[in-house]
Amino acid sequence: MKKVWQECIECHSVYGADVVKYKCDCGGLLEVRIDLESLDSISWDDFRSRKFNVWRYFELLPFEDNERIVSLDEGGTPLYKCERLGKWLGAKDVYIKYEGANPTGSFKDRGMSVGITKALKIGVKGVACASTGNTAASLAAYSAKAGIPCIVLVPRQTVALGKLFQAILYGAKVVRLDGTFDEALSLVWKIVDEVGVYLLNSINPWRLEGQKTVAFEIVDQLGKVPRYVVLPVGNCGNISAVWKGFKEMKAIDLTESAPLMVGIQAEGASPFVDLVKEGHDTLRPIEAPNTIASAIRIGKPINWKKALFAVKESNGLVAKVSDAEIIEAQRMLASLEGIGVEPAAAASVAGTKKLIENGEIDASETIVCICTGNILKDPNPELIKGLEPLDVTPNMELIRNVFTSLLKQ
Repeated sequence: MKKVWQECIECHSVYGADVVKYKCDCGGLLEVRIDLESLDSISWDDFRSRKFNVWRYFELLPFEDNERIVSLDEGGTPLYKCERLGKWLGAKDVYIKYEGANPTGSFKDRGMSVGITKALKIGVKGVACASTGNTAASLAAYSAKAGIPCIVLVPRQTVALGKLFQAILYGAKVVRLDGTFDEALSLVWKIVDEVGVYLLNSINPWRLEGQKTVAFEIVDQLGKVPRYVVLPVGNCGNISAVWKGFKEMKAIDLTESAPLMVGIQAEGASPFVDLVKEGHDTLRPIEAPNTIASAIRIGKPINWKKALFAVKESNGLVAKVSDAEIIEAQRMLASLEGIGVEPAAAASVAGTKKLIENGEIDASETIVCICTGNILKDPNPELIKGLEPLDVTPNMELIRNVFTSLLKQ
């Protein structure tokens, strides 16, 4: 029988797998643990005999065979080798792990499949989250699949319309807050136990168990461990989850090494990068985060301690990028490779370019940029300034001249 428990990352107190807690009694963050030594021998051949999705790696997920799994066939996302983008970056071996191909268009679906599966197991009466948009859309979809009531709290002025539309259409009860994401999370966290619903933000360690599977897929597809794995950083859960995946593979001899984890934030919402760069002992929140990359517009990331472990343990790197650099990276990825991502997802590419130019990333090594969300998630008009369509009248000669002119550009 698979041994699973929850453990504090600070004091190492242990809680049962079915105990509903979001933090340790000491205030530390919790992590789901699997007794890897108790597992039967696993090989890549075992995994590859199954369908390519999150649940291909069942042995490394914290469930037993007889449990009901809630899945929309998430995971199994493309890993694109990008030669033209690589030339623009000045790098030799660049790949994009495109999480926008998940069912609701973002990486959140990996974690939500596991989180909702856990919610069913413990018999909750409803689920809830605070969200900048992607978490709300994903939770709404997976709770619909499971038949569980869902409530989401989003910042009214900054949530992207595409993500809001998804959450509404999937049947969630959407509450818009005149405030920031950080305020929304603080409020919902305080009331979930009181009203009897299950919180599925990334403070919930079961969410991160699903998100770690992107690490398994990268090695599965690439056939090796890359030197660098670069991610956008918002609430700091994903970088820690991916690092956990790489550590677990190494612990059971599926791999012999692990990558350097590279975390990228936007300049207007960069408390984690500032923490690492300036060597502080604790996070200094940004009260009014501001960036065009709405998915990472977070000033007080709850999982910063987990992310700090990931960067330090992997000898990794961090960087912050401007909105202009994010927009440029988004446009270049789309126009050079045909890969459309939302602004936050493009931060990984923008950060890679900056770190290569600064000499902090070895451009001769293999680099995987995780692009976390689909281009249609956040279609901000600011992103196409200077690229607006031409408006013409229905005149054959005019159209001919326009086509001829455009081909010469």
